[in-house]
Amino acid sequence: MLSGDGMEEYFHSVRLAADRCKGCVNCIKRCPTEAIRIRGGKARIMQSRCIDCGECIRRCANRAKTAITDNLSDLEQYKYNIALPAPTLYAQFSPDIEVRAIIKGLLALGFDEVYEVAKGAEYVSAAVREYIAQGKFEKPAISSACPAVVKLIQVKFPELIDHLIPLDAPVEVAANLARVSHAGQIPSEDIGVWFITPCPAKMTAVRQPLAGEASAVTGTISISEIYGRLLKLITSGANNVEIAEKPDSLGREEASSEGIGWAIAGGESAAVVPKSTMIVHEIHSVSDVLEQIALGKLKDVEYIEALACSGGCIGGPLTVENRFVAEHNMRKRLEHLQKQEELQPPSRIPSPIALKVTKGFEPRSGLKLDEDIVTAMKKLELMQETLRNLPGLDCGSCGSPSCQALAEDIVQGAAREADCVFKLRERVRDMAREMVDLAEKLPQSMEKNDAGREGGDGI
Repeated sequence: MLSGDGMEEYFHSVRLAADRCKGCVNCIKRCPTEAIRIRGGKARIMQSRCIDCGECIRRCANRAKTAITDNLSDLEQYKYNIALPAPTLYAQFSPDIEVRAIIKGLLALGFDEVYEVAKGAEYVSAAVREYIAQGKFEKPAISSACPAVVKLIQVKFPELIDHLIPLDAPVEVAANLARVSHAGQIPSEDIGVWFITPCPAKMTAVRQPLAGEASAVTGTISISEIYGRLLKLITSGANNVEIAEKPDSLGREEASSEGIGWAIAGGESAAVVPKSTMIVHEIHSVSDVLEQIALGKLKDVEYIEALACSGGCIGGPLTVENRFVAEHNMRKRLEHLQKQEELQPPSRIPSPIALKVTKGFEPRSGLKLDEDIVTAMKKLELMQETLRNLPGLDCGSCGSPSCQALAEDIVQGAAREADCVFKLRERVRDMAREMVDLAEKLPQSMEKNDAGREGGDGI
């Protein structure tokens, strides 16, 4: 269970399996928003600060951090099911396995149709190109495709929200297009639209949309959950017959290298082609760059492609293939596609204005000391005073990721100064000295005077 922190309730895909938690501090030291504490020998996740980046899942040696997603059995709730495979799914397979075979494998798993998220990425690429061409934005413009990055800005850098490109992510565009294609044929409530996801932040974005609008996606299924069965279907001789009987695309227009390339860092920028771009991946590096922007730097950069996972979505915590192997697979796949496209260029995406993908983002109150501004200011002063009394070593032994975080926890009543082992050692040492001094002293009535007599006034 996620621990509450006395603030608004949030849905999170990232969860804590308390029975497996050993109380180490690996997770608290790596969380980019300081959303984890160790209390009572167990980790606790602060709901208002968690951005579901999955960094704690990667770092936990005891596998006490997990991600909750949907599963294939959930398809039974709908009459017609559409799979939305992330381009990252293709990188999990050898490049000699065609995308078409992977799509047929998804159909064999029980989906009625497949609509590639890479196709949605093509529409978003066209929309971003148009957005940048208009020039009416705060520089640098920051991609809003990665939900973990968007939430990082909402929680930690709310002053940068206006820099986010106000467009839906490719998966939302793909889901909307998939639903629209069946309008008037199948009731919307009978259609299940399932994103095959490489990361937990996508699951959270579906259950609790970043801009408050209802998602067109029904649910998400992790790549790691279906990979084994999908690989078996694709590679086993007996099941290849079953796959061969599946239609190639069910009327689906295949995605181009432009959309599929979004799986790796730099793929989005290659599709958008801004004048000046910066590509940053891995959540801590992203946080560092966002801090630079908040300080007023990087104004000469037009566009920033920011991705929470190392290497891009192929480094997601819900993938199965080694990140570097996956990147190799994807680059080989893209080379092959681009050679084909030289002979037969793909059709260009028309103007995306009619897609109505624009939306706005709002800050989240994850780092507020108090809702009341006067109380918050008093707490801030007390926190700064408390921080000055702490050693500043940021060791994490207290269960908070840094001395500043401990000072905040103390002010919020969630910790004590004695939780700091160094402050506790000082107190114990001082108490020991007092005990020694006390042991050497006698009550006034028992002390001897100069004449050697006990008590009296020396007369």
